[in-house]
Amino acid sequence: MKLQRMNRRALALGALAVSGALALTACGSDDTGGASGGGSSNAAAPSNVKCDDAKGQLLADGSSAQKNAIDAWVKQFTAACQGLQINYKGGGSGAGVTAFTQGQVAFAGSDSALKPDEVAASKKVCNGGQGIDLPMVGGPIAVGYNVNGVDNLVLDAPTLAKIFNGKITNWNDAAIKKLNPEAKLPDLKIQAFHRSDDSGTTDNFTKYLIATAKSDWPYDGGKTWQAKGGQSASGSSGVAQQVKQTNGAIGYFELSYAKDGLKTVDLDTGAAQPVKATVENATKAISEAKVVGTGKDLSLQLNYGTKAEGAYPMVLVTYEIVCDKGNKSDTLPGTKAFLRYIASEDGQKVLSENDYAPIPADIISQVRTTIEGLS
Repeated sequence: MKLQRMNRRALALGALAVSGALALTACGSDDTGGASGGGSSNAAAPSNVKCDDAKGQLLADGSSAQKNAIDAWVKQFTAACQGLQINYKGGGSGAGVTAFTQGQVAFAGSDSALKPDEVAASKKVCNGGQGIDLPMVGGPIAVGYNVNGVDNLVLDAPTLAKIFNGKITNWNDAAIKKLNPEAKLPDLKIQAFHRSDDSGTTDNFTKYLIATAKSDWPYDGGKTWQAKGGQSASGSSGVAQQVKQTNGAIGYFELSYAKDGLKTVDLDTGAAQPVKATVENATKAISEAKVVGTGKDLSLQLNYGTKAEGAYPMVLVTYEIVCDKGNKSDTLPGTKAFLRYIASEDGQKVLSENDYAPIPADIISQVRTTIEGLS
């Protein structure tokens, strides 16, 4: 699809909104919905995509964690299915779930599974059904930092918790020195950045701290940041940008946002060696996940406390949230076709090419079966 055509179509649809503008304007995306510079975004369209009469447009919102993956998927899918336009606004998991339960979007992305009250709310828009969680994207939550002269940094869960809780405030603190005896740590104030919007990334980051450093992280967790102090930015791209431009900064975001020289922390998990934030190491941790959802819901329980060698436990799984029954007739064909593609072998391959982790084979096979049953 030519860029000029996409621009004309975007202008024609400019009046439509889902909690704001629906154009793909997030950092790193272009007008065609592809991630600029993404690993697979320039590849030829998959030849085995089933479009199933998908046409018109799909409106979606949610997780910014998967935004780069969605952009790459959209670019390939719409090259094969040119009758369908997909507008995904990565406004954060909280915004996505709200838009879904209000009937504003065909599907939503969330880094946290639906809560009971959200499932109840979804029944009002899923005629005869309810919202379900389909795990589709995995990956490490990287802790990025910007400290001049420090190219390698190891932190453990208690130290991370104290940094983000304002208990460790300087880069030459004794706890950081102990973990990094060879590093030249400066006498420099720590600038800790967290998400300002309700975020599944925040939820999973703090679940890791709760599971591994509860005494140093005395909070309940959830999508909303609870600790006092620190600085905030909107979206994963916003946090990454603040870390990149601020000497002394540290923040959390998905590995796909750790671009352009951003350095990431190695985790001391208790394994023999500190673990790097890589797709492969995240996959090892996600492979320990268990399906705990009931019925067609496939929500997962992650093992944040794993100490397995080479397993990076600070991970998240992004769910696509959709009605199991009662999807709108005008969006159901497009929704199924797109979800079918991203859950396919070709679609999951795109993830590893864009710094995300594919969903384990036994789980993604259940996702594929569930997608075919959507009605």
